[in-house]
Amino acid sequence: MGHPPLEFSDCYLDSPDFRERLKCYEQELERTNKFIKDVIKDGNALICAMRNYSSAVQKFSQTLQSFQFDFIGDTLTDDEINIAESFKEFAELLNEVENERMMMVQNASDLLIKPLENFRKEQIGFTKERKKKFEKDGERFYSLLDRHLHLSSKKKESQLQEADLQVDKERHNFFESSLDYVYQIQEVQESKKFNIVEPTRNHFSSTREEMEELKKRMKEAPQTCKLPGQPTIEGYLYTQEKWALGISWVKYYCRYEKETKTLTMTPMEQKPGAKQGPLDLTLKYCVRRKTESIDKRFCFDIETNERPGTITLQALSEANRRLWMEAMDGKEPIYHSPITKQEEMELNEVGFKFVRKCINIIETKGIKTEGLYRTVGSNIQVQKLLNAFFDPKCPGDVDFHNSDWDIKTITSSLKFYLRNLSEPVMTYRLHKELVSAAKSDNLDYRLGAIHSLVYKLPEKNREMLELLIRHLVNVCEHSKENLMTPSNMGVIFGPTLMRAQEDTVAAMMNIKFQNIVVEILIEHFGKIYLGPPEESAAPPVPPPRVTARRHKPITISKRLLRERTVFYTSSLDESEDEIQHQTPNGMITSSIEPPKLPQHLKLPTQKSGEVDPGRKSPNKPVSDGKLEPCTDVDVGRLVSRLQDGGSKAIPKATNGPVPASGPTKTPSFHIKRPAPKPVAHHKEGDADSFSKVRPPGEKPTIIRPPVRPPDPPCRAATPQKPETKPDVVAGNAGEIPSSV
Repeated sequence: MGHPPLEFSDCYLDSPDFRERLKCYEQELERTNKFIKDVIKDGNALICAMRNYSSAVQKFSQTLQSFQFDFIGDTLTDDEINIAESFKEFAELLNEVENERMMMVQNASDLLIKPLENFRKEQIGFTKERKKKFEKDGERFYSLLDRHLHLSSKKKESQLQEADLQVDKERHNFFESSLDYVYQIQEVQESKKFNIVEPTRNHFSSTREEMEELKKRMKEAPQTCKLPGQPTIEGYLYTQEKWALGISWVKYYCRYEKETKTLTMTPMEQKPGAKQGPLDLTLKYCVRRKTESIDKRFCFDIETNERPGTITLQALSEANRRLWMEAMDGKEPIYHSPITKQEEMELNEVGFKFVRKCINIIETKGIKTEGLYRTVGSNIQVQKLLNAFFDPKCPGDVDFHNSDWDIKTITSSLKFYLRNLSEPVMTYRLHKELVSAAKSDNLDYRLGAIHSLVYKLPEKNREMLELLIRHLVNVCEHSKENLMTPSNMGVIFGPTLMRAQEDTVAAMMNIKFQNIVVEILIEHFGKIYLGPPEESAAPPVPPPRVTARRHKPITISKRLLRERTVFYTSSLDESEDEIQHQTPNGMITSSIEPPKLPQHLKLPTQKSGEVDPGRKSPNKPVSDGKLEPCTDVDVGRLVSRLQDGGSKAIPKATNGPVPASGPTKTPSFHIKRPAPKPVAHHKEGDADSFSKVRPPGEKPTIIRPPVRPPDPPCRAATPQKPETKPDVVAGNAGEIPSSV
């Protein structure tokens, strides 16, 4: 079976077909090696057997020569003489035959077995060494090439140049190994003939000289040796594949025919379970990829008739990319914005015409398209559309109903135009106020402020904004089909209609509030554009906070919070505006008179956050008078008013009896202060001992009520000794639940 020749030019392409042909030669060489090995083995076995046979025959000959008959009488008869002579002659004949046999065996060993052994060891063994070097150099080159192609284009130029030199060096070594291996494998295929049949040696010698000359020319100019019938260009390219979980680069072997504009792509990484065949594409357009637009190097974009969108390809080097682009008639990218002139970057008539045409075609043909405005179009098509529409020679002369402009291209062009205005639609001047309004917690103020600021926009900006928001409202009405809600549209058009004048970290953090502004405009479009607010001179002022913020203690325990300590008063004078309370620590504090409590004291009911009524408090105020508990809300107001009016003059303490509580040790999260001296207990009715006389110029000390943190769940209630306490209200048989 014949094999196609291995061309030296294929070494530089290293195509899959070249590898298949090379594999055929390797298989044939392996079969030859096995055949020679079997011939040598069987030949040696035969020679060994023949030598043993010859030795046995020679030994038999010697036995015949030494054989003698014993005779009777003095002389031998003629028969006896003939018998003795015949044994000798037969023995000599056997010796001559075996001598010739041994000469033939020796010639077979010297002329057949040993040359085959030398051919197998030297030629085939050397070819195998070349194969190992070829595979090792190829693996090292392609491994380095993969890492090289993954280098970011944003690295330093010196690092990139050093990497290019290293790849070129490895590429040169690999091509040298490939040429040497191809030459050696073809040489061994030819030389195996004259190692068996000598007359073919002269033909091989002349062929080898021609092959060496061709290999030398190929090393000097590898690109000039192109055979007729081959494609215009072929080689390896990496293709950007977009998947649900990200982007990957897949290796293909590509062939391009310039006459038919056919690009054939054969995947090199076959998926398990399914063999992928070559893919034929018809080229429409080719353009070099901008360096700053992608993190990879040596990239160019193409568009085909069979696949929608743009296909991004990566060549192996800058020179390789130039060859591909020359073959495909590629063009350089447009480095300037499609809208270049100053008058074209303003909200002029051409801009309004462009926006109206885009909105009209979108609402007519693509308003129900899934992912409208979220799915981006081809960058090449967007540039072509904008350049054609904003052409100074014939501005606006573009037919949007042309099949070349799909909905994705039109929506991307509209967003591109709005993003590249010299000033955003909602202006730099009002940007800060709009973001501040979106940050407000009060929804009414947020809506009113944005409503007022919209009518502070210039007339053209307000007209453009109304045109766009009305369109976005129509898009959101079809959210069941296109899946685009006001929130989604806010994310898309927030940075498009609003942007800060300077790129700062604060501006980046405010992007989410820009989205909120657009979302509010969409949701309240009818109210905002019904007319200007009544007072449009200034945005509404946010209403003041009615109550101060109350911060709850942070705790990781899931137990219900304990109730605050309840304060009690005794001997209250209703005519006085201020009263005194005694804290659990024994200190006397003054406060504004709390709201009057009902005459009959009611037992406080347990609410969410209160402790179990069965848990006893270590300190329970005792008094001979009427006890009135202050609710938690009153305590909060009391503390708040004390903080606000602490500088007011506080009257002296009354001489009436003040309830005293026993000494207690309450843990607190506040900073520890020196504990006050404990107040000694006295008999009932001895109220003067509880009074504390303050000098006239001394200001009262304000002490906040301590807050006891919740106990851990594992802690059991501490049993308290029973204590005899008087009834608070006559006729009330129930016991008052303790407070903490």
